Amino acid sequence: GPVMLDLAGVVLTAEDRELLQHPAVGGVILFARNYADPQQLAALTAAIRAVREPRLLVAVDQEGGRVQRFRSGFRRLPPAAAFGELARRESLQAGLRAAQLAAWLMAAELQAVGVDFSFAPVLDVDRGLCQAIGDRAFAQEPAAIAALTTAWMQGARRAGMASVGKHFPGHGGVEADSHLALPCDGRSFDTLWREDLTPFRQLVGQGLEAVMPSHVVYPAVDSQPAGFSSRWLREILRERMGFQGAVISDALDMAAAEAAGGFVERSQAALNAGCDLLLLCNNRPAAIQVVEALADHHSPAAQTRLARLYSRHFTPHAQVQQHPYWQEANALLEQLAAGASTDLSFDPTTRGGSVV
Repeated sequence: GPVMLDLAGVVLTAEDRELLQHPAVGGVILFARNYADPQQLAALTAAIRAVREPRLLVAVDQEGGRVQRFRSGFRRLPPAAAFGELARRESLQAGLRAAQLAAWLMAAELQAVGVDFSFAPVLDVDRGLCQAIGDRAFAQEPAAIAALTTAWMQGARRAGMASVGKHFPGHGGVEADSHLALPCDGRSFDTLWREDLTPFRQLVGQGLEAVMPSHVVYPAVDSQPAGFSSRWLREILRERMGFQGAVISDALDMAAAEAAGGFVERSQAALNAGCDLLLLCNNRPAAIQVVEALADHHSPAAQTRLARLYSRHFTPHAQVQQHPYWQEANALLEQLAAGASTDLSFDPTTRGGSVV
């Protein structure tokens, strides 16, 4: 199904099980409220997988820094900017190796508890404008971001996990936070193509498995936010850039998504624009309303693209610790943590748990 929704707690309720069996549901996104410890999380994901066949996708935001849903019991990951800083301070090769190892460790730990993928990496350019992005961006230079996020994607792949590049075509050129308002980026398409789209073009060329579009309007291209724009998703992303992966909407409960109407209207608009999977979080009545409206929705092409996001490497944690990368990754992240100066004053995890 085309809907990925959330859960209230650390176990499945009877209502959860009934809803997850609906044909319009395709996955579950987990938040900090769904986590107590690795053992509980593994039991929860196993219960989700057992609800139906083909099994539902299970995802989480586990970028690192401010946006890491599972913390205690997991390796604390640095913000993405730490890899860019390392590349500048020491060498590009050092930054690339660190990004690759961190992504491998993130992916290996998540898969050990039954999570298919994380919504990462962030491909936005940090222009010092958007507090919602900030140190979640790998760097300020598009070429550096492209290199570092390619290394991140490669690390995740080595662990068996797909990557989701966000927020297409770039959220770094606006000041407003799309959780709270509808941002507008007035730059020309040529500027966006040359700068903000550089990381996306690089990773698409390397087979990026999924993209999350932004809830930002780029009036030089379309009057609709990118996630509701067929111009952006079908003409530019798929036709011009040759993207073959899945398109996953940003959370439809965000304030910026209200531009597309009510929950059913914005869901239909996102699907019509070219989204394959819709994120509906923190509003169970709206989720029920949408899945009922989409009960007959069927897209074999979208299902094929989404099938690439399943993990097939649910390796137990004890076995992960025997991998040659384990010690190197942990030692390197310890070094980064010792020198990190992460600003936690703005934490998107406090905004109701929305995907960011």
